[in-house]
Amino acid sequence: DGAFYATVRLPIDDGDRFSQWLLESFEHEGETVMLAPAAGFYATPGAGRDEVRIAYVLGCEKLAKAMACLRSALATYPGRTCEQRVPAAAN
Repeated sequence: DGAFYATVRLPIDDGDRFSQWLLESFEHEGETVMLAPAAGFYATPGAGRDEVRIAYVLGCEKLAKAMACLRSALATYPGRTCEQRVPAAAN
C-alpha cells in the first residue's frame, strides 16, 4: 500500500484553522474531509501557512466526492482570503 500527496495553496487565512473548521464545523452532504496543515512540513517559519496537504489514498469515485466537499468548504469558509469564485465541478 502506498499513497500520493499534493500540497496545495488555498485562498484561506490559515491551514491549521481551516483543517480544524472542516472537522468541527463543516459538512457537505453529511460528510467532511480531513486535511493536513502544510506549515509543519516547512523549516521556514510562516511558510505554508495557506497550504494543506491532501493524501490521495482513496479510489477515484471517493476522491472526486472528497474534492466536491472541499470545493463546497472553500465556498463557505469564513476565513477565505479572496473573493474569487470557486469553480463549479466539471462533469
